Amino acid sequence: MVNDDARVVAAWWRAATHVVVLTGAGMSAESGVPTFRDAQSGLWARYDPLQLASPEGFARDPATVWRWYAWRRDAVRQAQPHAGHHALARLEHAAARVTLVTQNVDGLHSRAGSRAPIELHGNILGSHCLENCGVALGDSDCLPAGEPPPCPRCGAWLRPSVVWFGEALPVEPLRRAQQAALDCQLMLVVGTSGLVYPAAGLPDLARRQGARVVIVNPHATELDDRADRLWRATAAGALPELAARLVGDACGLRG
Repeated sequence: MVNDDARVVAAWWRAATHVVVLTGAGMSAESGVPTFRDAQSGLWARYDPLQLASPEGFARDPATVWRWYAWRRDAVRQAQPHAGHHALARLEHAAARVTLVTQNVDGLHSRAGSRAPIELHGNILGSHCLENCGVALGDSDCLPAGEPPPCPRCGAWLRPSVVWFGEALPVEPLRRAQQAALDCQLMLVVGTSGLVYPAAGLPDLARRQGARVVIVNPHATELDDRADRLWRATAAGALPELAARLVGDACGLRG
C-alpha cells in the first residue's frame, strides 16, 4: 500500500530549493530521552519546574539543580539516535539545502550525522560560566555529578548550557532559524506540540512567505490548523520512508 503522505511530501521536497526541518521533544522521546515532564518523575517528582530549570532555582540551590541535570545527561548519553535521526542526516547530505532546527538539547541529531543543527534551546551535554566570562566546556570535559564546579577562569559556578525558564533564546541561533524560515519553500515540523515560543512561531514565518508546512506527529498539535499537510506518524516511521523515496530518487533507485 502506497503511503500518500510520503508521496506528496516527497514531491514538495523535490520542488523546494530550501527545506527547513523543525524537531521537538517527540522525536527525542522515541530514542528513550525523557521529556521535560518525564524527567520530573521518581526522585524529582516533588520539585517544581522553576526549582530545577530557572536562574532563580539555580541561585537558590545549585547542587540540587546540578544533580538533576547530571541525571538527565546520563539519560542522554545512554540514548541512541533512531531511524528518524539517521534519515534526516541522509536527507541533509543528499539535498542541495536543508536547515535543521531543533528544540531538543540532547545532541542526537549531531550524533546521527546531521551537519550543524541549530540548537535553539542549547545542549545539555555542555556547560558554561554562569557569569558568561567566555568559558564553555563540552561533554568530554568529565564534569562532576554532585555539585557545580567553579569556572576555571573566574571562579563563578558553571551551569548547564541550556535555556532556562525566564531566559531568552540565544540571539544568533534564533536569528538563523528565523532567516531560514523566511527563506524556505517547505517546512517539516516533526515531533513538537507547537506550544513553546518562539520556536512555535517559525512555521507561521514560513507560511507568510508562501512556504508549505507539513506536521509530522502521531498526535494533534497546536499548529495543525496552519498546516498544508498532517502526516500522522512518528518521526522514526515517517522520515525513513521519506528519505528512502528522496535519496532513492537521487541515486536512480526509485521511479
